[in-house]
Order: sequence, then C-alpha cells, then structure tokens
Amino acid sequence: MKRARQKVVVENEAPQTSQKSKKQKTCSYGSVFGESDLHTLMDWGSLPHHVILRIFQFLPLVDRARASSVCRRWNEIFHIPDLWRRFEFELSQPATSYLKSTHPDLIQQIIKRHADHLQYVSFKVDSSTESAEAACNILSQLVNCSIKTLGLISTAKPSFMNVAKAHFASALTVVFVNSKSLSSIKIDDTPLDDPSLKVLVANNSDTLKLLKMSSCPYVSPAGILCVADQCHGLKELALNYYILSDELLLALSSEKHVDLEHLRIDVVSENPGQVEFHTIKKQSWDALVKHSPKVNIVMYFFLYEEEFDAFFREETPVTHLYFGRAVSKAMLGRIGMNCPRLIELVVCANGLQPLDDELIRIAERCKNLTAMGLGECEVTCRGFIEFVKMCGGRLTQLSIMEEVLIPDNDYSLDRLHLEVSKHLGRMWFPDMMPTW
Repeated sequence: MKRARQKVVVENEAPQTSQKSKKQKTCSYGSVFGESDLHTLMDWGSLPHHVILRIFQFLPLVDRARASSVCRRWNEIFHIPDLWRRFEFELSQPATSYLKSTHPDLIQQIIKRHADHLQYVSFKVDSSTESAEAACNILSQLVNCSIKTLGLISTAKPSFMNVAKAHFASALTVVFVNSKSLSSIKIDDTPLDDPSLKVLVANNSDTLKLLKMSSCPYVSPAGILCVADQCHGLKELALNYYILSDELLLALSSEKHVDLEHLRIDVVSENPGQVEFHTIKKQSWDALVKHSPKVNIVMYFFLYEEEFDAFFREETPVTHLYFGRAVSKAMLGRIGMNCPRLIELVVCANGLQPLDDELIRIAERCKNLTAMGLGECEVTCRGFIEFVKMCGGRLTQLSIMEEVLIPDNDYSLDRLHLEVSKHLGRMWFPDMMPTW
C-alpha cells in the first residue's frame, strides 16, 4: 500500500508541473492583455469589427459565405459595402469547364443588395456562349452601379464574340450610362462597336483613363477617334493595328490631350497573305512622341515572315517588341537600324541562322535596351558575349534558352556564364528547357 501511494504521488507530479507551467504561461499573457482582454480574444464572436472585416477580405468567397453563417454579427459584416467593392463573377458550364462558377443565388443577392457598392468588377467566362450570355444578363441588371473598373475575360476562346451584338451592346450600355465614373475598361475579343463607344464617351469622358479593346472587329478608326477627341484624361490605350492610322496618332498628339503613357498595338494575322498591312508615316509617330515624350509604345506581332514588309522601314519609336512567331534576320536587322527607343525585345523564334550581327547592331543603336528574351533562335557564344559586353549592366532582364547558344572556338557554355556574369555585374545562367 505504501508503494502504491508513493506511485500515485509520483505519477501526479508531472501533471501538477504541467498545470503550473500553463498557469504561468497564462499569467504572462494576462500581464500583457489583462485577464478580461484575454477572455475577449478567445471569444471569436467578440472580435473587433475591423478585425473580422480584415479576415473576411482575405477569405475566398465560398469560405467567406460559410463564415457569415457563424452568427448574426458575422453575417452583418459579410454585407458591409467594403467587402463588395471588388468582385469577380466566374461563369461556366460545369460539364465543360474547370472554372467553379459563382452560385446563381449569390449573384442575385449581389445584384439586389450590393450593385451600388460594386466598383472593381470583372467577368471571367469559359468558352461557352451560354456563359458569355449570362455575363451580359448580369450587366443588364446593374442599373444602380457606380463601377470604376470593368473587365470581360474569356479564359479559352473568345466566347463573347458568339453573343448577339445587340444583346452585348445593350448590356454594356446599362453600365456605361449608369456608372458615369468608369476609369479602366478591358473588353478584348468582344462585339464592341462604335455606337457603344459613343455612349461610353458621352457618360464617362472625364474619368476614362485606360481602354483595352484589342480584337474588336466592329470598332472602326472613327470610333477610336471619338474616344481620342473627347477623353482628354486617357492614359492607356490598347487596340489592333488595323485601327491605327496617321489620323488617330495626330489626334492623340493634339494640344488638348494630356500625355498618353501607354499605347499597345496588336498586329495579328491568322491567314497569311489575306491581310495587307498599311504603313504609318514617320511624321505621325514623331508627332505622338513630341506630344508625349515618355509614352511607351508596345507592339505584339503574331505574323508570318512574309507579312512583315510594311514595318520598320523607317524610324519607329516603339519601346517594347514581342514576336510570337518566327521573325526573319532581315526584320531584326531593321529593328536594330530603326528602333532607337527600344527598351525590351522578345523573339519567340527565328530559324537556324546565327543572329550575331543583328544583336550587335541592336546593342549599338538601341541605347535604352534593358530586357532581352530569345526562344528558338541561334547565337554563337562569342556573338552573345559581345552583345552583353556592349549593353553592360543596363540589361536588367536577360532570358536566353541554353539551346540558343552555339559553342565556338573561343567560348564553351561552361565559360560563357562566367563571362556574361562579369559584364552584367551579377550571376547569370542561361535558361534550361524543362524535360517533363
């Protein structure tokens, strides 16, 4: 019995020590927060209003909706306007899409209770026409909105193009007329037309700063001129090359306009030989740069090699060039000769002829070049090192696939990265092609 009692005493010592430790730990927290504050912190339902609001802002929508059912107070915070200023509607057909569609009941709740709170809104749709039509139906109901940013995003093929033009225009008109404070609009690959642009301008000319509408075949140069003439606060514009004209550039260069900061131009051809690309006069480009000397002119090319003839025959003030398809040595040579403002150059593919001379010419004449990317091209190690040596430390981004570099008698791949690193002033290695 004595042994048993002694054993019990020994076994109880550890828990007593643990409890004492916990008590001491609690006291240490209590010394910081106070006992009453500690009990409050442990009660989730009593968390300060701004703390719950901050937590909700980090939660995905589904989790936020579930959290709102915890108690009446959390449900009230769930409907606070601050949580509904920014919202992305995801619309998809479950059988054909990976997107998790926004629940229809929630959409109706938003339209009923929060339409006038929405300010930064985007619609992400899959490739089905039904999803694009559903987006238009929601837009048509936003009669009490005060949207500042609107984005229509097709995650696969441009499904908005399959919506009836009248239906699409009617839906946009509701937002354009009622918002009156739109500053940023991204509506690429849609049936946007000139009458819709006139409605936009008539109601939002004082606030519009960014307009992206590449691949909108129903928009004409006249529609863009309407925007250029009346939206004097326009800072960023993105459009297709077929809309670009000398007249438009001169309109953007008139004295009544503030400086344009970013002009993006998509040059796209799906059927080689069926599109004849026009040439923009040097005087028109010069007028734009004189009026807006810091403007970034970004051009994305998706052409076939035989379609480049109209471009870069004379000096062009482009700053960023991206070639999504193969581009010839002759074209790259013209860039070196006629693009003195070039800041970034990305070439997806060229062929099997080394580009040493073309890169060296670009390094010599493009004094602002800070970023270069080469994909399926060929450059000798010696030529590449000479290019890097001429550009020096101003090359802040240099992405070259290892397969691009051809070893020669002077440099191996092992030695190349050391030489390039020395001229860049930082450690550099070529990119490796993934093997999976």
